[in-house]
Amino acid sequence: MSIAQQLTSHLPYLRRYARALSGSQKSGDAYVVSLLEALVADQAVFDTKLPSRVATYKLFTTMWNSVSLNSEERSSPAIVADRHLEALRPMSRQAFLLVAMERFDERDAARILDVEPTQLRQLLDQANREIAAQIATNVLIIEDEPLIAMDLEAIMEDIGHNVVGVARTHSEAIEIARDRNIGLILADIQLADGSSGIDAVNELLSSVSAPVIFITAFPERLLTGQRAEPTYLITKPFQPSLVAALSSQALFFGEKAERKQVA
Repeated sequence: MSIAQQLTSHLPYLRRYARALSGSQKSGDAYVVSLLEALVADQAVFDTKLPSRVATYKLFTTMWNSVSLNSEERSSPAIVADRHLEALRPMSRQAFLLVAMERFDERDAARILDVEPTQLRQLLDQANREIAAQIATNVLIIEDEPLIAMDLEAIMEDIGHNVVGVARTHSEAIEIARDRNIGLILADIQLADGSSGIDAVNELLSSVSAPVIFITAFPERLLTGQRAEPTYLITKPFQPSLVAALSSQALFFGEKAERKQVA
């Protein structure tokens, strides 16, 4: 398969990435055009030893970090993600978007940015903190295991959020959330008194519009393939970096949980 054929399927997603980095469609497309022109001039700039999608983004990143193109002023109000992107430092912005929006794993994102995996994780940690500094919010934790609840609280506070309370039961969750502006919910599904974190979340979503991240040892209870499933699901035991990253991702993109029943 020729390089041109390999690029064809990646271009729509590369344009999305370029637009997110630059803040405008015109500027983003200018970078993509420059990439295509570079390939026409010399195909040797395309690393055929890498998977084609990784090689495409790697070449784009090289150009992005070395070329300054004219950009246009936005002609319409910036979307939520645009506003948050503006405050991210260049490398942390790239790392975050590669993982959160383009869905590269950390190994491939590191290869694209030409950094070590440890450096990539540092960039992601930096992005999480920079995002939280812009959109720090009130977090409700629904978790009946004290040590896990303490870990989650520490993770949220470490990246700048305010934990308004930790609920061990369905009723406690409803009580804590009353008259508070909840911006993010972290919820287990099996609670101390036998009540359900799923039921608690469904009740909260009748009056709260916030992203929900389920953190559970029983993911099969949510991933049934039959009804609405959660966008964010973390399996115990969890990595603190994953909790921080998904929290930032949900808030960064302005993703609010839909007010519908979760199975």
